[in-house]
Amino acid sequence: MASVTSLSDSVHQRLAAALSAALPQAGSADPLLRRSDRADFQANGILALAKKEKANPRELATQVVSRVESGEVIKDIEVSGPGFLNITITDRAIVETLAARYADDTGRLGVPQAQQPGTTVIDYAQPNVAKEMHVGHLRSAVIGDSVMRLLEFTGEHVVRRHHIGDWGTQFGMLIQYLEEHPHELDHKADEISGEEAMSNLDRLYKAARKLFDADEEFKTRARRRVVDLQAGDPQTLATWQKFVDESKIYFFSVFEKLDMEIRDEDIVGESGYNDMLAETCRLLEESGVAVRSEGALCVFFDDIKGPDGNPVPLIVQKSDGGYGYAATDLSAIRDRVFNLKANNIIYVVDARQSLHFKMVFETARKAGWLGDDVKAYQLAFGTVLGKDGKPFKTREGETVRLVDLLDEAIDRASAVVREKAQDLSEEEIAERGTQVGVGAVKYADLSTSANRDYKFDLDQMVSLNGDTSVYLQYAYARIQSILRKAGASRPVAHPELELHEAERALGLHADACAATVAEAATEYAPHKLAAYLYQLASLYTTFYDKCPVLKAETPEQIENRLFLCDVTARTLHQGMALLGIRTPERL
Repeated sequence: MASVTSLSDSVHQRLAAALSAALPQAGSADPLLRRSDRADFQANGILALAKKEKANPRELATQVVSRVESGEVIKDIEVSGPGFLNITITDRAIVETLAARYADDTGRLGVPQAQQPGTTVIDYAQPNVAKEMHVGHLRSAVIGDSVMRLLEFTGEHVVRRHHIGDWGTQFGMLIQYLEEHPHELDHKADEISGEEAMSNLDRLYKAARKLFDADEEFKTRARRRVVDLQAGDPQTLATWQKFVDESKIYFFSVFEKLDMEIRDEDIVGESGYNDMLAETCRLLEESGVAVRSEGALCVFFDDIKGPDGNPVPLIVQKSDGGYGYAATDLSAIRDRVFNLKANNIIYVVDARQSLHFKMVFETARKAGWLGDDVKAYQLAFGTVLGKDGKPFKTREGETVRLVDLLDEAIDRASAVVREKAQDLSEEEIAERGTQVGVGAVKYADLSTSANRDYKFDLDQMVSLNGDTSVYLQYAYARIQSILRKAGASRPVAHPELELHEAERALGLHADACAATVAEAATEYAPHKLAAYLYQLASLYTTFYDKCPVLKAETPEQIENRLFLCDVTARTLHQGMALLGIRTPERL
């Protein structure tokens, strides 16, 4: 199925042709078309063009109008103010364009795929081995998952990477403790839950920490164990692997609860780049990008200085020979560019790490690993705040466990579903409660621009009113209910009918889905898609209030309104799926 030309593109083409005819010397000029509350669209490009060509804008606008082909698509076009054009679309064009989208048997609603897709590596959802996932891990996972879905949908080849924290000095203590207490991670049953795996790790971590702090001899043995680990000692690596495996049982259970697919082959942690670290340092030192300073291998920058005015370096290798995060991150860039052939690398990482990534990217550019043909971008996200506007903590001042947060959201959502549910079984209420609760958490995150902080307020998130996923899910379920009740009537497009104002507004907005998805994917901005979907559901509510569907005046009008309902439902379903949110058929 070929992509469908949107109404705004059709109008744009006609205006651009008229502009070129009125001002041949201007070449291909942009009419700057946008949606308007005065008409269906407004074109503002004539003002700038008239200024450039030293012409009278109103006269130029009038000439353009006289050359515009109206009829099939454009019903009316008039000059307004100093030279704006107000454009009204025919009802027929709205219905025919939506009918073409509806006929797309791939389920893509006529959304085009990229003509020349590239390869994007996206680094997101980065938990730490042997540590509980907390609210801070939520945003990287949810934003990264949605951006990955958007890019794949638009045809990009996407490689997912989960850069888990699975290496470093803290493992010396854990490995040494497990060597001395070898049955601490044994499983009594064949399968254990994520909660059990985490409690095993937590118990072991606390015991090892207590011994490390109290026993100098154990501390010495633990530090020696770090050297063995970094040297690749087989016995030490085998014990280390037990921690990684136990942690994965836990990670997978949390990601499953988040309704997110994390594949084992995409988990390439810090340890995955060990073999490259020495070479990364050698290449940086030989090329002069990094220099030795007080025994450490450092990269200095002209524009990065501390409060005392002294330069702040990126330390790639410490003076004791150990490697920092920078060596791993730079090795990962080499792997992603030269092995995975990335054109774009996106890092979905907390905004507080912005300086680190600025230095890493600049170093990689100086070394020639990032060029004009490869872009690295930090999709920096803000902090999750409590209702008091401070970083989200428990009453005891601890970081909130991600599992607890999701369980509470599911409980709240289940109560909302139970209250509204007329004919759902307990099993269905539980299933819908999970979909609504997890959807509520994801949507609250994704409907905020990533770089802004947002308040975690469950009462607001599971509310049926306002900009929430529950509002969108209920709009979808309501449409499904109408389609089920339609009996012998079927959704059929009738381009010959005149449309009510609420039908036109809904139809024009539904058609803008393709442009919105393209923009959200290009800008890595799921919040733009979330805003679009909320507006779609709001316009549907107005349409539902003003235009009876099953009690419309004629059989043709019933069919056409059912068609508008179904197009809206499919658009909501597809859009929510790109945010990683389910749309239950009944609520």
